[in-house]
Amino acid sequence: MERSKPTLDLERQLLAEGASLVAGVDEVGRGAWAGPLTVSVVVVDPAREAPLGVNDSKQLSGKRRAALLEPIEAWAIEFSVGSCSSREVDALGVSAALRTSVMRALAALSCKPDALIMDGTVDLLASAAPELFEQSSHAAVPAKRVSLAKADSLCASVAAASIIAKEHRDSLMRSWDDSFPAFGFASNVGYPSAQHRRALAGYGPTAIHRTSWAFLDEVPWLKDAYRQ
Repeated sequence: MERSKPTLDLERQLLAEGASLVAGVDEVGRGAWAGPLTVSVVVVDPAREAPLGVNDSKQLSGKRRAALLEPIEAWAIEFSVGSCSSREVDALGVSAALRTSVMRALAALSCKPDALIMDGTVDLLASAAPELFEQSSHAAVPAKRVSLAKADSLCASVAAASIIAKEHRDSLMRSWDDSFPAFGFASNVGYPSAQHRRALAGYGPTAIHRTSWAFLDEVPWLKDAYRQ
């Protein structure tokens, strides 16, 4: 059975309810062992149809995602990316790092969306404190925020954000493959894999690993050094 494709129905509904600029947001890297947690915000014009093939990034091949980048960038009113490094994820925890990344992405926009569609069931920005977030401090939190499970497969703006975030982070992780060749970042982009697990057992974590995470428990000779 073919999956339904993302639409602009919710984005158009928000405009009809009074929003002037609608954006979708999505993240990538939440479950990775290494590398940043990355968020993209895509501001769209719901009067214009999304590029053909836009979908949840997890449903697309790498080749298809890459081919959609230029059409998405041409379609969007504006888009941005915000990230937290592995060290920040360790220090803040995933939830706060995700909020921080969203705030950084919002701060990078020149326009200010007043409605934001988020993938998931929790309002990521309900407890956001922008003054804590350095370069995020000037970001405006959209007044209207909608949290929707599987929004990346239902809403075209969120699907577009998932593609931009995925391509941005994957490109960064592949660029680190030469620096850490044993870990296979060119293929696993920091996520768990057999090669990644073997390299951790032999070499220990790199400078871009999240050393507070439980995967170090699988390396007995290392875990105590990172559990101070």
